Amino acid sequence: MAAILIIDDNETVRDGLTHTVKKMGHDAVAAASGQAGIDAFKARRVDFVITDLKMDGLGGVEVLRAITTLDPTVPIMIVTGFGTVETAVEAMKLGAFDFLIKPFTPEVVRLKVERALELCAARRVRTKLEAENAYLRDEHGGRFTEIIGGGDKIAAVLRAVEKVAASDATVFVAGESGTGKELVARAIHRLSRRASGPFIKVNCGALTETLLESELFGHEKGAFTGAIKQKLGRFELADGGTLFLDEVGDVPPAMQVKLLRALQEHEFERVGGERPIKVDVRVLSATNKDLDVEVAAGRFRQDLFYRLHVVPLRLPSLRERREDIPVLAQHFVAKLGPRTNPRVSGVGDAALGRLMAYHWPGNVRELENAIEQALVFAEGTEIGVAALPAFLHGSGAVEEDRLDVPRQLSLPDILDDLERQLILKAFEKARGVKTETARLLGIKTSALYYKLEKYGIGGGSGDKSGAP
Repeated sequence: MAAILIIDDNETVRDGLTHTVKKMGHDAVAAASGQAGIDAFKARRVDFVITDLKMDGLGGVEVLRAITTLDPTVPIMIVTGFGTVETAVEAMKLGAFDFLIKPFTPEVVRLKVERALELCAARRVRTKLEAENAYLRDEHGGRFTEIIGGGDKIAAVLRAVEKVAASDATVFVAGESGTGKELVARAIHRLSRRASGPFIKVNCGALTETLLESELFGHEKGAFTGAIKQKLGRFELADGGTLFLDEVGDVPPAMQVKLLRALQEHEFERVGGERPIKVDVRVLSATNKDLDVEVAAGRFRQDLFYRLHVVPLRLPSLRERREDIPVLAQHFVAKLGPRTNPRVSGVGDAALGRLMAYHWPGNVRELENAIEQALVFAEGTEIGVAALPAFLHGSGAVEEDRLDVPRQLSLPDILDDLERQLILKAFEKARGVKTETARLLGIKTSALYYKLEKYGIGGGSGDKSGAP
């Protein structure tokens, strides 16, 4: 049940709106003047405000300014007559959610109230997450400035990072492409006793076997054609610090033997050399492959797996932590906006809804790319739906991302996620009217209420069917 503040100096209109809101199952707070409405807003928590535009004393625009200053997350709807529509439009530019033209029907009021309450919930979630993210940064002394998110899953990752950083154990970071494995590795290094030493990265999947050996262990002058001078390998460069082996699952079998020796004995020889070189290196590794499967298939050595897999750390995919999408999106706007489109300061609620509904097979990296594209085409101060990349428009926002299903998800998880996406699509098409949503999906309304509550869509249970 939501609390809705109704401000109107016309008793008939005020009573009519109050009756409609209460019939929807919400708590209605009525005020007969603009000042009384502001006082009522200060006195209690309110989820939505409906205010008349023309009133004696403080008018709707003054009410809008005052309430927006007190709590910018609360949507405000302006009630107006035909003769003042232009003024109402100006009020929307100042931050009003919508306007209601007299005379109006209870059905129109119900629809606008439902949409406003969903908007209020989305705004408050975004504000809460931003505050939680700021708290986490402060709590950790700014040590995780590159890892964005305030949800439970990413908070658990940060706690694990702090624990493993205190030791010198070998850490294996698993996760899909784009989840931020390198950021986690860098955070572990920064928090460790090796923070003053170098952090050296090798992308094992980007090099041939010959080049990878030279990159890891270096080579002597004349070791092969083109070796015109001695080259230090990454193990040597990381001495006293941390070596991050990215995409370690792609290391060829022959190189796995040499890598295992270096990890076990902390020594190696350069390509073309004979003198053993001792190093003090902490090794972190990461991959988007399932190494258990690779070991079972004989493509990855079991002894090397155990040597790397001393402390496993799994990063959640973006679809597993959707609650972080608003914070991440705003972060990328702040990061990319100044050089791409300085006018844009945020993401509109409708566009944010599309971002929240998408499957994100490319995870955080794909989200960043989408925000950068949207900034290029955005008009005004917010990213709207029209500015989003094509894959976030129409049916493709639900179906096209199903083509590449990650191995990490079980079949029930995949089916639940697909069902949620389809319900969100139908809910949007029905403009939030639940009886119409159920009709589009071909299910009973009672079944829809259960599913809405299960997936946290549209407030879940409650009498919001949209029926008269």
